[in-house]
Amino acid sequence: MDQRQELIDTSISFLETVKNRTPGDELEKFLNAECGPGSDIYDAIAGLARQGVTEGWAANEEVGGATYRRSKLLEPTPETFHFSITLVYMDSEEVFRGQYHGHPYGEINLIVPITEGAAVSGPNGWCYGGWTSPAPREPPLSRSERRRRHTDVLSAGGTNFL
Repeated sequence: MDQRQELIDTSISFLETVKNRTPGDELEKFLNAECGPGSDIYDAIAGLARQGVTEGWAANEEVGGATYRRSKLLEPTPETFHFSITLVYMDSEEVFRGQYHGHPYGEINLIVPITEGAAVSGPNGWCYGGWTSPAPREPPLSRSERRRRHTDVLSAGGTNFL
């Protein structure tokens, strides 16, 4: 099995454990306690995602130049419990805002810092590695509400589109 397929299969296995949970504070706490850095699932997905970026098959589509890239590994399907699987790479010394978008059903993000000290702003503060899980929100956050600061951060996350 190639590494890309292994990442997809490992992600689907993870999604099986969260498919009936609603994104938000409770899920984020669970993920960081049970599936955070050092856990088998976090380390497996993070390792495969890093490998994909290094080898050029993940987060390889430029959105805002070479320092802001992403790739959708899988669209929402019944097999993924209607989650999509997208990898995002961001490299910024300054406060950086990703492309404006919304997730009306919430979001689950695996944060993988590539450089020590890199962080992504989540609903419960800065995440230096682990999980964020913004709750469903209507309407989506405004540009001024979405702030992110990170250096060489790889985020492999899924978004629930029910």
